[in-house]
Amino acid sequence: MTYIQNLHTPVTTSPYNPLSPIYPIKILRGILTDPARNGREVAYKLYAPDVAPGTMQPQPLVIWSHGLGGGRDGAGFISRHLAARGYVALHIQHIGTDTSLWEGKPGHPWDVIRATPIPRKAVLQRYRDIPFVLSSLNTLESTHPEVAGLIDRGHIGLSGHSLGAMTTQIMAGQYGMRSGSRHSYDLHQPQIRAGILYSPIPLYRHPDKANAAYRGIRIPLFHMTGTQDDSPIGEFTHDLRTDIYTHAGHADQMLLVLKDGDHMVYNGSRGQLGDNPLREAHETSIIAATTAYWDAYLRDDAAARAWLLGDGLRAILAPEDVLRTRMT
Repeated sequence: MTYIQNLHTPVTTSPYNPLSPIYPIKILRGILTDPARNGREVAYKLYAPDVAPGTMQPQPLVIWSHGLGGGRDGAGFISRHLAARGYVALHIQHIGTDTSLWEGKPGHPWDVIRATPIPRKAVLQRYRDIPFVLSSLNTLESTHPEVAGLIDRGHIGLSGHSLGAMTTQIMAGQYGMRSGSRHSYDLHQPQIRAGILYSPIPLYRHPDKANAAYRGIRIPLFHMTGTQDDSPIGEFTHDLRTDIYTHAGHADQMLLVLKDGDHMVYNGSRGQLGDNPLREAHETSIIAATTAYWDAYLRDDAAARAWLLGDGLRAILAPEDVLRTRMT
């Protein structure tokens, strides 16, 4: 499928192929400052199609939230491809749960992170970065004339890896709990149309508590994990990650479990994990599934939806990979 300048109006000239790039890309960096939070800085990395200003209609925006100890440079292999497909992809960095946890400290970053207590306040501030960024899109475009007028405010997706997946879960409507209180909080962001969870984080092990928390999810989500996707800090095994899919309140959910997929394959790096001979194959599956999902949910592309639900995605996956759907 190829697209005219307004990518919301596809023109079918060939079978749908989410792996086919369309545009050259450009990458921009900067920092947004939130005066309402004592000047908290949110660094970002912006991937966009490299087209002349004013020649393309506004395009869907996909926001990426990194995992614990990560940063805006993670998962570049995903967003480079999305930008080549015409999307604007915005990677944001959450101070307090980012690379600042380990940079300049002796030892391997994962060992440093495991030994570092993470204050609840730091996690809540990370959550508040999302609505702040959503409210700062005009500032983003004015800062970068190269992308002025390129972001479609009505077609926004949120994604993240590990703690970034948890951030996405919370913004999708999953109920959180206040420390020392039985009362839940709700940080759902209605501007977000759909989300992708790479290594989703289970909040509870008990089914009743899981159901109570995850039933608050109010948007379609694509859950991705793998059979080797255990918690790097040793809190749980990979099988609990599928609980969010099972109990999510919104009926439109999708799950992909990659055989031998590990925690870091979604970030494009290895951490303390050894080489994975399936890395290239897994990255191809991740890119294809991600692109088709956003095409279906942010572009309302019927061909992409048919590709996801039919034989398209399954033909790319390994026979042992598990694909489940509650898509309506």
